[in-house]
Amino acid sequence: MPSFLDDRVDSDAILEDIRSIVEIESPSRSAPGVNRVLETIARLFEGTGAAWERELTTDSFGDILLVRCDPTRNEPGILVLSHMDTVHPVGTLTGKLTYRREGDRVYGPGIYDMKGGLVLGVAAFRRIALARRRTKLPITFLFTPDEELSSSVSRSVIEREARGQRYVLVTEPSREGGKVVTERKGVGVFVIRTRGRSAHAGHDPDKGRSAIVAMAEIVLAIAGLGDHTRGITTNVGLVVGGTARNTVAEECMIEVDLRFCDRTSASEMEAKIKALKSSRPDIETTVTGKITRPPFVRGRGVDLLFDKAAAIAKEIGFQLERARLVGGGSDGNFTVAMGIPTLDGLGVDGAGAHTNHEYMLFSSIEPRTRLLQGLMERLE
Repeated sequence: MPSFLDDRVDSDAILEDIRSIVEIESPSRSAPGVNRVLETIARLFEGTGAAWERELTTDSFGDILLVRCDPTRNEPGILVLSHMDTVHPVGTLTGKLTYRREGDRVYGPGIYDMKGGLVLGVAAFRRIALARRRTKLPITFLFTPDEELSSSVSRSVIEREARGQRYVLVTEPSREGGKVVTERKGVGVFVIRTRGRSAHAGHDPDKGRSAIVAMAEIVLAIAGLGDHTRGITTNVGLVVGGTARNTVAEECMIEVDLRFCDRTSASEMEAKIKALKSSRPDIETTVTGKITRPPFVRGRGVDLLFDKAAAIAKEIGFQLERARLVGGGSDGNFTVAMGIPTLDGLGVDGAGAHTNHEYMLFSSIEPRTRLLQGLMERLE
């Protein structure tokens, strides 16, 4: 019988490990919280023979945890990607999203995206290591602190560790009732600023040049750049401007989110956004930003890896399916762009990512742990 089907999966014990990091609040910009998660994860590898190291980042972010599960082996193998940060601010755990279990649902900040899947990956490896089995390929885990902020400090480390690997497994949550992810949109992030001239809004408004009015023109232009037939979406998600109700605004700032399906669209849309400016006189427009994640384009390598996973799932007793194109990016976008077969969405099932009703399904712990273990043991 295949080893990933051997032995009972102790879902209750795995849930306790999940709880241990869910109850550490770790928004991306809380370095102390992220580092407490890192230290808790490192302890889960004790007794497995793995060697871990901590890479410092910046004062604004937590550190990176790199775990080499068989430090004596140097050949290409499997890289498992997980992130430790969440979007939920400190205080969420004691306020709007307390940790609790209600039937099959287990609630908590970041439990679905993606602390649950992170722990499943570790649990799958622990089952192999504690049974004294050796995988066909060496396994490396990489736990990052800033995925929710486009992986600005960890991208270079992700690409360094992925280079030369045969496969990448991403423990982001599954989609649509347990489906894995085989394609994602790319992401662009831009900041646009307009600068005009302030004036008293009642006494001499004609002397002013409103940065807000100028920006309104640009916001409408951005809305017009979306093209749903090509999978291109644009969104102005943040607007800041002016100093007072009775003052013509001198400055305004917006943050723009761009999503796209292919590299051609990325280049085209980046150029269009960077060319935006107000047609109004005496307005200075500046655009900064870039493409932060390339598209996760499904190719032959991804399809072959999915087929292997589907065969393992069948032995476990469930049918594995692909999710539809996912609008959100992940660190798997980087590794697919490097040409490395990558399978994403291998974490827990559930729903409500980034909301105050985020939950995972307890029933997904056993099959998803076995699936990850099967991939770790079978890939060669």
